[in-house]
Amino acid sequence: MSDQAAQPSFSIQRIYLKDLSLELPNAPQILLEQGQPQVDVQLNLNAEMVQEGLYEAVVTATVTTKVNDKVLFLVEAKQAGLFEIRNVPEDQLQPIIAIACPQIVYPYLRATVSDVINRTGFPPVHLTEVNFQAMYESQLQQAAAGQVGNA
Repeated sequence: MSDQAAQPSFSIQRIYLKDLSLELPNAPQILLEQGQPQVDVQLNLNAEMVQEGLYEAVVTATVTTKVNDKVLFLVEAKQAGLFEIRNVPEDQLQPIIAIACPQIVYPYLRATVSDVINRTGFPPVHLTEVNFQAMYESQLQQAAAGQVGNA
């Protein structure tokens, strides 16, 4: 039984929408503007331990769409997941939190952003797929380069 207690485990406790904001600051005048909209998407990841063995991973998308340098709409959505991660070696914990957890949460975020923009009457913005492993490896490389640069 003690062997079973030491087995690594990973489970999803809950996926939830943590925060959602929609702004159309220049409506209704902006609705009369002609021009091709420019869409800017920013993604951010955040994770923290809530209690022993329980982690929250939050993926935030900020979508800003402009027409002729005027904001058409701005959406910020924070989709979160609560994950139970136990008996995982320390060197494997960070990749799970930075890669696996966001990969699970991100499809929900994509659907939320698409839906809320669709409800404004505009065509939905479909967020592209994200390679969270590549993002994680890039962050590791940047951190290593920063440490070398500071030495």
